Amino acid sequence: MSVLLGRKAPDFSAPAVLGNGEIVDSFNFAETIKGKYALVFFYPLDFTFVCPSELIALDHRVDKLKELGVEVIAVSVDSHFTHNAWRNTAINDGGIGPVKYTMVGDMNHDICKAFGVESIGGDSYYPAGVAFRASFVIDKSGVVRAQHMNDEPIGRNIDELVRVVEALQFFEENGHVCPAGWNKGDAGMVNTPKGVAEYLAGNSEKL
Repeated sequence: MSVLLGRKAPDFSAPAVLGNGEIVDSFNFAETIKGKYALVFFYPLDFTFVCPSELIALDHRVDKLKELGVEVIAVSVDSHFTHNAWRNTAINDGGIGPVKYTMVGDMNHDICKAFGVESIGGDSYYPAGVAFRASFVIDKSGVVRAQHMNDEPIGRNIDELVRVVEALQFFEENGHVCPAGWNKGDAGMVNTPKGVAEYLAGNSEKL
C-alpha cells in the first residue's frame, strides 16, 4: 500500500453510479471534491460478504458525513452496471439498496493502482486484482490526511472514519491536536511541552 499521507490524492475519471441513481460515463474526482472534504472508500467486490455490511453502514452515516461537508465515494473493480444492479437489489436479498453516495467502477484497475491498494494475492486473504478495504480521508485542499486498511475478513468501523473527519476539522478550526481516543466535544491539546503537561494532568486517567 502506498503511503499517501500529506500528499495530493490521485485524480481520476471513471464510470460511476451517483447517489441519486444516475449512471454516468465519466465521473471526475478532482472536480467533484474541489473545495470539499472527501472520503474515498475502496472495497473488494460487489455481491460478496463483508462488503455489503460496510457499504450499508456507510450509507447509514452518509448524512452525518454530508453535514461535515464530506463527499463520499466508494470504489471497486466492478463495473458501474454491476454497482447499479447491487443498488437495485433489496438488502434482504443480499443487496445494498439505493445508497446515497457515488460508486465508481474501476474496471481497468487504474484507480486502485494509483492509490496503492490493489491486491497482488500472496499471503493476504484478498484474491489478486481486487481493491483492499482501504479508506482515505482528504481535506479541502485535496491532501490525504488519514488512510486506513484492513485485511479482507475484517470489516471497518465507519464511526471511526466520522471521528477522524471531526478530529481533522477540530484541528483546522483551533490548532489544537487530538489526543488518543479524542471524540467531538473533548478537550484538545496544545502541541507544546506545557500543553502536553496540562492535558495529561487532567486527562491521563481517561486514556
